[in-house]
Amino acid sequence: MARLTLNKVEKTYPNGFKAVHGVDLEVKDGEFMVFVGPSGCAKSTLLRMIAGLESITGGELRIGDRTVNALPPKERGIAMVFQNYALYPHMKVYENLAFGLKLAGTPKAELDQRVRHAARLLEMEHLLERYPKQLSGGQAQRVAVGRAIVKKPDVFLFDEPLSNLDAKLRAAMRVRLTELHRTLRDGRQPATTVYVTHDQVEAMTMGERICVLKEGVIQQVDTPTALYDRPANSFVAGFIGSPEMNLLEARLQATDAGLTVEVGGARLPLPAEKASRIAALPALADGGVIFGLRPEHIGLQPRPQGDSVPVAARLRFTEHMGSEVYLHAELGPLPMTARIPAEQAAALEGLARGDALTLHLQLSACHLFDRAGGANLMTGPRA
Repeated sequence: MARLTLNKVEKTYPNGFKAVHGVDLEVKDGEFMVFVGPSGCAKSTLLRMIAGLESITGGELRIGDRTVNALPPKERGIAMVFQNYALYPHMKVYENLAFGLKLAGTPKAELDQRVRHAARLLEMEHLLERYPKQLSGGQAQRVAVGRAIVKKPDVFLFDEPLSNLDAKLRAAMRVRLTELHRTLRDGRQPATTVYVTHDQVEAMTMGERICVLKEGVIQQVDTPTALYDRPANSFVAGFIGSPEMNLLEARLQATDAGLTVEVGGARLPLPAEKASRIAALPALADGGVIFGLRPEHIGLQPRPQGDSVPVAARLRFTEHMGSEVYLHAELGPLPMTARIPAEQAAALEGLARGDALTLHLQLSACHLFDRAGGANLMTGPRA
């Protein structure tokens, strides 16, 4: 097992384009770290730099106690699982798993033991005599993972390995890979893992910590819960969560009764606990902010805790998701999405697009972001 350390790592291409901007990151020994972000955010580039498939043009990369900037991939102690699995079609599963070990001159008895151990871990002992063309997508993915396991690397690297699978199989493989990581770690085997995905659901369900990237710059590194509850900026707030957080232009105003937020024509009293945590209020010359509230904190009924505020809105449309309904409405001219239990949706029967309704906003869960830079303004100490 080994920790992975990136110290001001950069990537600049010959044409002058800078893809990665001074990344500082430490992946702990045995940790499952997920890189997530939209297309073009350089998450795969960063993974390939760790693997040695892309050169590093600045900074230092360490695996364990070794600086590996100049080392070729085979000397870095890594194993990589690609999006397309890259299995040898003319070799059976057993031979695919064993191929890298054969090239390394591994004794036959040890080779066989490693291959069969990986097959047991991945529940594919019955597949060892099959060819890749005889495998389903999920089975081929397991073979690709098994080929990484037999190498006993210091670090596992996964580059969107589930993107070619259908939705149901992706969900099942998320669970399998997460359990595999914990099994390896509990057995004191190499388990340090970096996993790249554009799917924030994969990131939230698999990662022990998540590194959110935008245009080659780290936006926030934290646990899934912390990213969801305490986003560092409006980009993270909008990227993490489904449906995404409502992010609406607003104006913060001071009154005799305290701070209020004007959103879509509605004036909302900011809870004292929230107001006490706002940093750099004097910098908000015109009071312009971005108001953030997640869909689950908007309902058709007031909360028993008494921390919700009613506002007048108009219906746009609904999406029925089974146990819940996504309610799309307008607060003045601004679009707003609520996520409500399906049993509450009966209150919407008979309403048409444009009809009036009342939404209840849980302001104790709101966020305020700087309109210019996107930083979360509620970074001060709790009251």
